[in-house]
Amino acid sequence: MIDLSSAFVMPGMVDCHAHILGDLADQSPGASFRMSSAKKTLWGMKNLKGWLAQGFTALRDAGEDDLGYGQLALRDAIDAGWIEGPRMQSSGNYISLNGGHGDSEDFIAPDQELPLRPNIADTADDVARAVRRDIKYGADWIKLMGTGGVADLTSNFKVQELSEEQMAKAVEVAHRAGKRVMVHAEGTEGIKAAARAGVDTIEHGTMLDDEGAALMAKKGTWLVPTLYTFQHGVELGTTHGQDPISLAKTKEIVGYQQPAFTRALNAHLKIAVGIDDEPQFLPKEIEALVRGGMTPLQALQAATINGAELLKWSDRIGTIEPGKFADIIAVDGDPTQDINAIEKVVFVMKDGVVIKNDVGAERSALSKAGR
Repeated sequence: MIDLSSAFVMPGMVDCHAHILGDLADQSPGASFRMSSAKKTLWGMKNLKGWLAQGFTALRDAGEDDLGYGQLALRDAIDAGWIEGPRMQSSGNYISLNGGHGDSEDFIAPDQELPLRPNIADTADDVARAVRRDIKYGADWIKLMGTGGVADLTSNFKVQELSEEQMAKAVEVAHRAGKRVMVHAEGTEGIKAAARAGVDTIEHGTMLDDEGAALMAKKGTWLVPTLYTFQHGVELGTTHGQDPISLAKTKEIVGYQQPAFTRALNAHLKIAVGIDDEPQFLPKEIEALVRGGMTPLQALQAATINGAELLKWSDRIGTIEPGKFADIIAVDGDPTQDINAIEKVVFVMKDGVVIKNDVGAERSALSKAGR
């Protein structure tokens, strides 16, 4: 028996856009080249504890640049009970154009070029091969880089990179294998091309227009808006190694966020929570959704019921009811009234196992101080 009567009890939350490998605070160009696959995976084991501490008992890894697929090893280790972490679904490696967002060698001088990585795809046939490779090694999701991005030094986030034909080929191959497709899409035309291609989720969607919102609504395409990661990037500046080129893009893209998110809400798109940042900032994404126009209850639903539905795990997580996993958390305060209370997760249970129990700890400390 666990007494949570002094706290707000709710289902464990779901992060639908996580990156778990390596030092997540290192935003410098080339960071991934300074760390082996093994060390990235060990970092990932450490990082996953951060998701649990914030009350996120499930997540979807949104792709990595690790040719050793450390994220898949960690997913399997959690399932086997070898290590502690949220239950996971995972993408493989980013599938990107040569020189596009997701090409981890885009900052290297031409006379220092390394062999082409297997996730680089310039044709539809290349995409099919890359998708099959991810599936071969156990990916649940395929991650496409449909447009340019912000974190790299060379791409333009407004520009569509993978063609509609390439994205449709990825969908064809993945769906035939029972897998699903998520697409990084910032620019307006890339968002619409991805939706027309039949992808399952759009990540970011930062320049969504009315036509794109209507198309996503018609096709039932999910949106994972990741609002806070760009806002946080502006706050950090270059303190964590972010290059000035990336910082300039971050400052620019923030200006497109609110109009696009308002269109998404008005179109009643299916929206789930995704942080795309370090796990300690997960509550900030939920707060950002409320600042963007959601009610606190809608934001909490995006982090629970909606996340479970996106993962097709509604039969096992997302609500507290008989027959589902005992993924239960408690918050000090009522986040339906004050969403900032979501920062005070005091209890975490995953699958019936207590991971964290600080219920009453703060009151006990105050009581001792009073004596």
